[in-house]
Amino acid sequence: MADLRVDLGKFSLKNPVMTASGTFGYGFEYAEFFPLDRLGAVVVKGITVRPVHGNPTPRVAEVSSGMLNAIGLQGPGVDKFLHDDHYMPFLKKSGATVIVNIWGKSVDEYREVAEKLEAEKDGITALEINISCPNVKEGGISFGTNAAKASELVAQVRAATSIPLITKLSPTVSNIGEFAKAVVDAGSDVISLINTIPSMAIDIETRRPKIANVTGGLSGPAIKPVAVRMVYEAAKAVKVPVIGMGGICNADDAVEFIIAGASAIAVGTAIFTNPMAPIEVIDGINSYLDRKKIASVKELCGTVDIRK
Repeated sequence: MADLRVDLGKFSLKNPVMTASGTFGYGFEYAEFFPLDRLGAVVVKGITVRPVHGNPTPRVAEVSSGMLNAIGLQGPGVDKFLHDDHYMPFLKKSGATVIVNIWGKSVDEYREVAEKLEAEKDGITALEINISCPNVKEGGISFGTNAAKASELVAQVRAATSIPLITKLSPTVSNIGEFAKAVVDAGSDVISLINTIPSMAIDIETRRPKIANVTGGLSGPAIKPVAVRMVYEAAKAVKVPVIGMGGICNADDAVEFIIAGASAIAVGTAIFTNPMAPIEVIDGINSYLDRKKIASVKELCGTVDIRK
């Protein structure tokens, strides 16, 4: 059996398979399907300072080879997350490796939620700074599409916590390497990408948008080639580890991201149709490594053969 352990700078994972934030809830919703400690990490749904109700419904629509969503980062707020039995206390008992996705409408809100998590950081392996969600009207993607703002934000969060930082980058930029360098220089230990791509779908019978927010984020197999390209470019631009995601449905998809330069990957939309998808990806990566006689998944990272 191959060695699936991966190093992500200041922390390590037992295997490279994580859940993408927003697709796995807070862990307890899926705990009946498999032990959460089998995963490399559980990345929880976005946490901010106060509870958020999210966008009006309908908030999800199926499209060709993917899904549109405009949930609006609905969540319980940081205090309830830390103390309610359904959230962090449950995750601690499960033995899961926990990464907390954080967001805010301002730099101050990002810093405040980081400070609260720093104060009660037992059981938290890393924070993922979401600067790339297209479905909130303030904050989020406004930081992700301005390198100077992204740098300032990451620096403020870095000053607020000793917890390792992952910055989740937006796909809606022309030079992903520039943004990767900006957040790494500001203190991010790892980068992750991609988030969903702003998109739209219309019901031709009613002539109305299929989701109430009008536009939403496109995820699923349709975005995978975009994500692979951006992971490849980001991994070339920085020396820190990269977490790749975007349309990963099976082990072949995951292996493609790892070859492109991802040290770890996250499974997202596939979980909605197959809750066992992350476990199947873990097993499939192991089978691929055994078949190729590769001793460790680390040996596969960034091995894409680009010949002229």
